[in-house]
Amino acid sequence: MKILYAIQGTGNGHISRAREVVPLLQQYGELDLLVSGTEAEMSLSQPLKYRLHGASFVFGNKGGIDVWATIKLMDLPQLWRDMHDIPLKQYDLIINDFEPVTAWACRIQKVESVALSHQCSFVSKKTPRPSRWNFAELFFKYYSPTDHHIGFHFDKYDDFIHTPVIRSEIRNLNPENHGHYTVYLPAYDDRFLVKYLKQVDVPWQVFSKRQKNVYQDGNVLVSPVNNESFNLSVANCEGLLTGGGFEGPAEALFLQKKVLMIPMKNQYEQQCNALAASRLGVPVISEIDEEFVSKIKSWVESDHKVIVDFPNETAAIIDDMVRRYAKPQPAVF
Repeated sequence: MKILYAIQGTGNGHISRAREVVPLLQQYGELDLLVSGTEAEMSLSQPLKYRLHGASFVFGNKGGIDVWATIKLMDLPQLWRDMHDIPLKQYDLIINDFEPVTAWACRIQKVESVALSHQCSFVSKKTPRPSRWNFAELFFKYYSPTDHHIGFHFDKYDDFIHTPVIRSEIRNLNPENHGHYTVYLPAYDDRFLVKYLKQVDVPWQVFSKRQKNVYQDGNVLVSPVNNESFNLSVANCEGLLTGGGFEGPAEALFLQKKVLMIPMKNQYEQQCNALAASRLGVPVISEIDEEFVSKIKSWVESDHKVIVDFPNETAAIIDDMVRRYAKPQPAVF
């Protein structure tokens, strides 16, 4: 069996999940990996068959998407060529983690694909989202369209939605509490964050997309994003201050850490994630303003933790997906 696994390379959540899924898929046959996008710090240990420019979103410095940088990064002619050039009909199963090139190439080449992603959970109207309809709903529908859906979210909102994939490297950690707070807010400049965090007298460990060197400013330690260092920081922290992503908060909740979320401005998916997390009891701050320091102090002083149940079902989910959606294989006598 030949399998293609296409992964979105914007942010680290998609790559994070793939690190757990890839070894499982390799048990079923020959696996080719494709990554498109330019904004992830994490990488896979396995070699890539395809590395495409794709269609990425660039994080800004003040809590949102840098629209102009995103537009400049786009290469629509290359995107069009890639959609037509990928030889998809050789594969028996095409799996898509919110990766647009392969999704649209499947449509063009009339080949079926299955979504294995957090974003496809929004196919269901039962998945939490703000009451007012948002134009970004069309983004969920058309950015990476697939024929079948296997979704992940904070809860099982529908029959095709599962609780988060928690990586084995996270499940195998022995979490402790060393008293510091971990921060991952990639849409904010670290210098901007430091001036606020210094006003709250606890140790902070900030992981920044923009820094290549470690520096200390008072009670705030700033480091470049590194998977192993970040995992260790979260495993030993008191709490995680993060954006409105999915995988990062899910892993921190699994480790029984306090979590505080600040979803990106005008980023509908993060607003939806924060709403879903808030229904579990996770506190959410809408923006960094003049009340930010007092809200952070209240969170730091609170003992409130959200207890979750994220069982290890990944292998069973992958096995069911292969059995249901892979092309039938010829019998061997």
